[in-house]
Amino acid sequence: MPRIAKKEQIGQVRVFFFRKRDKEPKSADSRPSQRARKLVFVGIGFCLGIAVIFSMKVGVDATSSDKFCDQACHVHPDATQTWIRSPHFSTKSGVVTHCVDCHLPAGGMEYYTEKARLGIQDIYGKLFMDPTKINWRSKQTLAQARTFTYDSACIRCHANLFSVGLSKKGVDAHLHYQRSKDKMQCINCHLHTGHYRGKGTEEAVDEGAAQQAAQEQELEKAFPLNPQGFKSYTEVIPDSTVKIRMVAVPGGTFRMGSPDSEPYRRPDEGPVHEVKISPFWMERTEVTWEQYEVYLMQRGNKGRNRDAPDAGKADAVTGPTPPYGSPDQGWGRGSRPAITMTFYAATQFCEWLSEITGQKYRLPTEAEWEYAARAGTTTPYFFKGNPASFTTQRWLNRLLGVKTTPISYYAWYQGNSLDETHPTGMTRPNPWGLVDMLGNVREFCQDWYSPDAYSAYANTLAVDPRGPASGKEHVVRGGSYRSDAADLRCAARDHTRTDAWLLTDPQSPKSIWWYSDCTDVDFRVVREYDEGTQSAGNRQERDSGKR
Repeated sequence: MPRIAKKEQIGQVRVFFFRKRDKEPKSADSRPSQRARKLVFVGIGFCLGIAVIFSMKVGVDATSSDKFCDQACHVHPDATQTWIRSPHFSTKSGVVTHCVDCHLPAGGMEYYTEKARLGIQDIYGKLFMDPTKINWRSKQTLAQARTFTYDSACIRCHANLFSVGLSKKGVDAHLHYQRSKDKMQCINCHLHTGHYRGKGTEEAVDEGAAQQAAQEQELEKAFPLNPQGFKSYTEVIPDSTVKIRMVAVPGGTFRMGSPDSEPYRRPDEGPVHEVKISPFWMERTEVTWEQYEVYLMQRGNKGRNRDAPDAGKADAVTGPTPPYGSPDQGWGRGSRPAITMTFYAATQFCEWLSEITGQKYRLPTEAEWEYAARAGTTTPYFFKGNPASFTTQRWLNRLLGVKTTPISYYAWYQGNSLDETHPTGMTRPNPWGLVDMLGNVREFCQDWYSPDAYSAYANTLAVDPRGPASGKEHVVRGGSYRSDAADLRCAARDHTRTDAWLLTDPQSPKSIWWYSDCTDVDFRVVREYDEGTQSAGNRQERDSGKR
């Protein structure tokens, strides 16, 4: 057969063969090959998933060691050393509690989500923050600790909350914890267990002492011991050398509350109404630890009196019982404002001071407090400034930076306090000579709190008003070291939160002397002016002059 004819024959066969295949429907025999390809893809995906999970597990284990935490994560310069000195580093049984044992949940998906969250924070701090500019003391507070400690981790190690040898105090505390799991955490009571920073604060140095010593000579002239008439004076607490400086506040009228146009005004600050205030004396600063400790020494009780005559009241005794923990929070005492005492304790301090001095001391009314804070001014603060410029509540301020002058000259607040109290008398006074009226600590007023209290005086001149006849919580004023600048306005109102401020207290009934969960409220005393009084001075000093 010729070669050309043979090639044509082969070509015809190929065309016929392929044309036939295209026209025929796909047979069922081709389906297994498609399923095989799908299985291959699934298998590859499964293997890749296993590899990813394994890699993540290896990564989690590698980044959960104490060495990694110390070298790669810890920004705090003393985190490792305080952990080593703590009882958690090596227990009596020889068990070492590692970083992740406390600072990550016990398990589950939350373990990984929290590890990612905290890891991002640590990496950011390590790379972009200057450790010398971080306020480490604020990181040690309960509010901060709650964000990186977990009850599930605590209970994993301490499954038996009532172990052999647990003290009566510990039993009461753990019973209270079991009743209040939805409101509190283990860290409420065991804040400093994981990182030991030394004992207490009683020996802390008062950095304001030097500055106050320099002011003492000037204050002696401005606040004499026994002036005639209605003048500022010094009250020396009998049987001590501790002094209380009292400022003569002249009587007058003012507009109480804030207008609708005032930035960050709240509804309970209105309506604005006319108030007439009689002359009175007000303490130059908040009550200090130095002053309050005289009361503790003279009237304090060594233990709780459960057999008190008034069985319906907790701690029904003549003076304060010892607090749980250190009431000064590790910041020092001396000239710092006394904190954590209850409203009841503040009123008892006033009664004690009245008894031993022969004068009538009490807490200020809310109207007296605002009148004294304003000191004749009508602006949001007693100094020039717009709350909108000082506040961090505006996103633009947070982005571009808030204005800190002149407010930082007159008040300790969120923007300059480093999250702690400061010795009294270090800020500039208001026009009437009162110091720390705004910031540092909030201050008790004797009025019951009501959001619509001012409505009772809307169409009349209120003369020395004393607020509602009854209520559940009392007014507090002035803002504190934790407050935003908007909450330091002279008209800003606040109130006690008794249940929340006693949440951690395990006692039953709870203490009437000390708050367990409030660290930024104090008070200052006032004294009513009697026109028949010939002298404003100290009874002890007057009596000694008669002899």
